[in-house]
Amino acid sequence: MSHTHDHGGQDHGGHDHGASHVHGSTDKKRVLIAACLTAGFMVAEALGGLFTGSLALLADAGHMLADAIALGLAWYAFHLASRPATGQLTYGFGRVKTLVAYTNGIAIFVIALWIVYEAWDRLQTPAPVLGGPMLVVATFGLLVNIGSFLVLHGGDRDNLNMRGAILHVLGDLLGSAAAIVAALVILATGWTPIDPILSVLVSLLILSTAWSLMRAAAHVLLEGVPPRLDRDLIAGDIQATVQGVREVHHMHIWSIDGTSSMATLHACLNEGVDAHQAVSAIKKRLASEHGISHATVEPEFGLCADDGDDHDHEHEHQHDAAAHHGHYH
Repeated sequence: MSHTHDHGGQDHGGHDHGASHVHGSTDKKRVLIAACLTAGFMVAEALGGLFTGSLALLADAGHMLADAIALGLAWYAFHLASRPATGQLTYGFGRVKTLVAYTNGIAIFVIALWIVYEAWDRLQTPAPVLGGPMLVVATFGLLVNIGSFLVLHGGDRDNLNMRGAILHVLGDLLGSAAAIVAALVILATGWTPIDPILSVLVSLLILSTAWSLMRAAAHVLLEGVPPRLDRDLIAGDIQATVQGVREVHHMHIWSIDGTSSMATLHACLNEGVDAHQAVSAIKKRLASEHGISHATVEPEFGLCADDGDDHDHEHEHQHDAAAHHGHYH
């Protein structure tokens, strides 16, 4: 029994491997290049921020420090994800990418809040800022960030790990642009509060995108139904299109890494139907119509093995929960 299930997992791995291997290897390289670019310039920007007294530059250097670490983590997640499954981790390491994406979201939150706090402090007691050197450093920073962004932008943008990496670099890009604007305003008018004000604006922009990344990653970690799929519609579709299927229940659909989906379900069959043929037809339908590459189907005749006499009551309860989930989703 366990052997056959294992084989199913292997089969799924093979299917997924074909679809995403090309993306995976280039994404990994892209993230590594961006990490090196970011880490290299982060030191220059931090020194520039200290020298010129600019919070916008220091804030951007703070972003870049976190981003260099985050991009390094994203690279390591891609590296781990390519490892085969083990006896302990039967689904492999694919979800490490989602964990890293979620952690990245939290890191962005912390940095953005720190910048808001620092900016408030600066507005209370304005400090002198050297506009000229600040403009030079910020311009170089912008060029480096544009380079990183272009490298990452060619990758797979459906991948949560890549989305997290792009988000970090986009935050840097905005930070550098804000520092340039602040430097120009300071050079033109000498009004230094523009420096912390723009830092806060960039932080708020990044906070909203970090929130959407965390929500998407949390949905995967909570075994949520992938956004493009509807569990109840798929169950109804199988009942309507696969011959001999009387009812589908106990259906779960989830994704390991946010890209490939899998499902488990009980299929209640009419008497006299060939169970093997029905299961095979259900799996084909799930794969061709709904993009679910790996499904475990339990065929049943008469009563549900899990529920016995309580099945009807249990199924009703589950249907209510499903309807509620549909609204939530």
